[in-house]
Amino acid sequence: MQIPWYIGWPIAIGFGVGVLLMVASRAAYYPMKYPSGFWELQSKLCAEDVWLLTSDGVRVHAWWVRAPQASLVTLYLHGNAGNVTHRFLPIREITAAGSSVLIIDYRGYGKSGGSPNEHGLYADADAAYLYLLDHGYSARHIVLQGESLGTAAAVDLASRKECAGVVLEAAFTSGRDVANTVLPVIGPLLFRGFDSKSKIAKIHAPLLFFHGDRDEIIPLKLGRSLFEVALEPKWFVEIPEAGHNDLVETAASAYRERLHEFYGYLQ
Repeated sequence: MQIPWYIGWPIAIGFGVGVLLMVASRAAYYPMKYPSGFWELQSKLCAEDVWLLTSDGVRVHAWWVRAPQASLVTLYLHGNAGNVTHRFLPIREITAAGSSVLIIDYRGYGKSGGSPNEHGLYADADAAYLYLLDHGYSARHIVLQGESLGTAAAVDLASRKECAGVVLEAAFTSGRDVANTVLPVIGPLLFRGFDSKSKIAKIHAPLLFFHGDRDEIIPLKLGRSLFEVALEPKWFVEIPEAGHNDLVETAASAYRERLHEFYGYLQ
């Protein structure tokens, strides 16, 4: 039995669009599951395992790294690829600058259960924030730090919860804007969400931005556009010659120094 073209074509087009939307929704995540990664670095950081239970029942793994005599703690929300073991360098620099660190692996990453999605990432960040409150940290001592995709989670959390300050590395305005840089016109139709631009003005804590001037994934202009709509006090640190994945290495001592200055301002 043949299906009339005026019925068959809409079905085929609808199916094709559905497949594209499904692929686009997953394209933002490149998780690396345990045992893949550099888990031997845990001992070098003196990182303790922490397990969190999210509001929707997902078990999330994190590392806790204490900085001696630090009153601040940083909730670190990493980017879309790898897992906690790939963040050895920023963890080391943050603790050296004067803050303890709780870094989580989103659902679907590392040892965490579940699979990643936008609202799931926000729930994971919420669980980590509540963990810090439950373990003796007041909101005014919690710094929220996001890297790349993690900046959207940090902005979302800071727009809803009190915190001492916010640090954003390679931030962007929205998922649609990033998609447009990769695939103009079509990209924004397929990939949406992670709308930091609509949320950042709700943040009343100091903000520190880092962005490489040669970022090949998230153009510098997107970071500056988000910075422009943020409230004062705020600072933007442009790292010369830095791309998307070598910002901390390229910034060298300047990364630690600017964090240390920011922590001093918060205290």
